[in-house]
Amino acid sequence: MSVEELTISQVHEAYRNGTWTCKGLVHAFLKRIELLDKSGPCINSTLAISEVALQEAVALDEYFKTNGKFFGRLHGIPVLVKDQADTKGMVTTYGSHVAKNNVPEKDAFVVDKLKKEGAIILGKTTMGDWATTWFSTSSATDWKFTHNPYKLGHDVGGSSSGSAAAVAANLCIIAVAEDTGGSIRCPASFTNLVGLRCTPGLISRTGFCPLVKSQDTPGPLARTVTDCALMLDCMVGFDPNDEWTAVAAIGPRPQDGSYAAQLDPRAITKSRIGIVRSLFGLDSDPACHAVNSVVNKAFSTLKQAGTEFVDVDLPRLEHYMTNTPAYVVRSRSDINSFLATKPHLPQDIAEIVPKEPPHPSLDFTCQVAHGPADPNTDLTYAQRLLERDEFQRRLTCLIVAHGLDALAFPDVQIPPPRHEDSTNGRFPTCWDFPTNTLLASQARLPAISVPVGFTEEGLPVGLELVSWEYREQALLQMARGVEHYIPSRRAPVL
Repeated sequence: MSVEELTISQVHEAYRNGTWTCKGLVHAFLKRIELLDKSGPCINSTLAISEVALQEAVALDEYFKTNGKFFGRLHGIPVLVKDQADTKGMVTTYGSHVAKNNVPEKDAFVVDKLKKEGAIILGKTTMGDWATTWFSTSSATDWKFTHNPYKLGHDVGGSSSGSAAAVAANLCIIAVAEDTGGSIRCPASFTNLVGLRCTPGLISRTGFCPLVKSQDTPGPLARTVTDCALMLDCMVGFDPNDEWTAVAAIGPRPQDGSYAAQLDPRAITKSRIGIVRSLFGLDSDPACHAVNSVVNKAFSTLKQAGTEFVDVDLPRLEHYMTNTPAYVVRSRSDINSFLATKPHLPQDIAEIVPKEPPHPSLDFTCQVAHGPADPNTDLTYAQRLLERDEFQRRLTCLIVAHGLDALAFPDVQIPPPRHEDSTNGRFPTCWDFPTNTLLASQARLPAISVPVGFTEEGLPVGLELVSWEYREQALLQMARGVEHYIPSRRAPVL
């Protein structure tokens, strides 16, 4: 039995009928990581690898044999974790060389929750320094890029680069990622995956190095919508150490108690979706045209199935997307608050990251690191917050006024770029990278990326759906419909 394209339900069925044991499956994935990630094509998606995964697998096998039931909802599911999350007993770098000897004594809240559901943590995945870049290189990997499994030499996007590449290349079943400005959805789009950014507060950030606390949210990366939903079920929940998660306890609950409970693909045929045309790249640009063609074909297919589409736009949309980000104003303070819990590391990111970029892709990282130590001293901070909240209100009103279930547009206006595009001037600054993921991030709304096909060059394209707060289940239902009517998932040839 091949480990390629296995789903959670298939793994559990294999455990029940004896086709696989946890130990056998974990061994197979560890071997695959060694053959494809550490050697062979050297995808470079993983960092520290667990030394106890096989022991944990044996314990789960014994539990199932003794009790005749699974330990939890993720019993024996091999998982990889973005290196932004503290993971007990494993080197955790936050994408930075300065933390190459940092071994947490405690798991991040979400990692602990996954373990309590029976997940087996195989290891950690690559990410950009301090989660600040759109490309996959970092000082933690000595500036080595993570390869796109669909076309080596092309990037997988940041900052959850390793998590996305690993799931796409079948080095695990699912992976933990994190999204502040698009770090789940951009890599998902570039690697033919499903990636969900949930409403901030549904999932705890305790144990994650922050970037912008008011926007940060961990989330799932998976090959199918169902696995994404099942993983989300195991990630949400109240954490007394993250006051934002009170909404997980008092906010709307998924129907039937599970985000995976009602994934009827016909939901998309009854949906009314607003297409935000201003977020499409110019057709005169060949790269944008390649993405537009795939996305417009997807709309045509869904329309034939019954989905209703209308073109919509928000006045001053570009203004909101470019004037509400507070990274340079606030991130230094947020990161430093996390460093304060790590006395063995420098206590100011400005001491770690120089003012001048040591690598071209770190221009934004340097800006963040040398922003104000206290955001309240920046004269633009209050206005950014006011406009951010206004942006959320106006987007929500746009959806309601047009009777929409979601907004839709390409996650990124271009296909996965080549690695050299991070250094050759194609994107002079991070703000020139043509991502649309900032819309949901800045408005702090939930969004999902779902695959809709490939360009003629064989590069993946993702469609983003955005709705109002706490609409994760509805987004998953619509994404399941996209997945059903436009089956685009296929394993890369490695």
